[in-house]
Amino acid sequence: MGAGHGHGHGLPQGATASYAYRRRMQQVLVLIVVVMLVQVVGAYLSGSLALLADAGHMLADGLGVTLALVATAIAAKPANTTRTFGWQRAEILAALTNGVVVGVIGVLAIVGGVRRLGEPGEIETGIMLVVSIVGLLANVVALFLLRSGQRESLNVRGAYLEVMGDTLGSLAVVSAAIVIMATGWVRADALASMLIGVLILPRAWMLLREVLDVLLEATPKGVDLKEVRHHIMDLPGVVDVHDLHAWTITSGVPVLSAHVVITDSAEPGCGADSVLDGLHECLAGHFDIEHSTFQIEPQGHVEHEHAGHA
Repeated sequence: MGAGHGHGHGLPQGATASYAYRRRMQQVLVLIVVVMLVQVVGAYLSGSLALLADAGHMLADGLGVTLALVATAIAAKPANTTRTFGWQRAEILAALTNGVVVGVIGVLAIVGGVRRLGEPGEIETGIMLVVSIVGLLANVVALFLLRSGQRESLNVRGAYLEVMGDTLGSLAVVSAAIVIMATGWVRADALASMLIGVLILPRAWMLLREVLDVLLEATPKGVDLKEVRHHIMDLPGVVDVHDLHAWTITSGVPVLSAHVVITDSAEPGCGADSVLDGLHECLAGHFDIEHSTFQIEPQGHVEHEHAGHA
């Protein structure tokens, strides 16, 4: 049996894709905390439920980014004999928690908005407008800081989606404040709160669906196992492939294992010094899978295996 492993991008060994963005996440967290406090005070002074809902979403953002930062630090801990893949799945658990929290905040915003529709109150629109604009600008800055990292890490993506939802929520609050100032229709505040919830829920589901794919060890996106199988079969000396599996440990860490049947006179493939090296180098080069494990078997060995083959 053989395995190949690779680490790149100048990160410490064991560091995950989100490790490189920890400083940006720290900056985003500071922004979130400051704006959330401003929104809570603004909601109290103005009487705006939409502004309070936006502050609640900012609280969820802050918790999400905090979890992401803690998970990033935990995930960088080295592997040992009891946790052979280390703590990298901590990031996936953080993303799962983020998705659940965001979903709960979305439901609460909708329920609060429905209740406020029946009992609208007076609103100080000047305070509401100013505070919501401050929140909108802060969210735009946070989105810019997290934009590149969300493509590489589910952990960072969780934080990014939360901030994106809050950006749209801030737009809704700004719009509601303008409507109330122009028409006096105070129920626009309740509708904005409900809209924030509606905008949040789909993003929570998107994140949870990706997390579930990782936890259920679904084949990583972008990896076609039929193509992988054909690629392995094209190597000189390979006559069969079975028990082929691919899954994800955490974002950016796909893993593959397979049983490869070879002839007794197998020649090296892909310019490597052995069939095993050829298998690893071909997969790393064509499918960007650095962590691969192969069991090399002679042609008659398959008859002695009890497990089902795939």
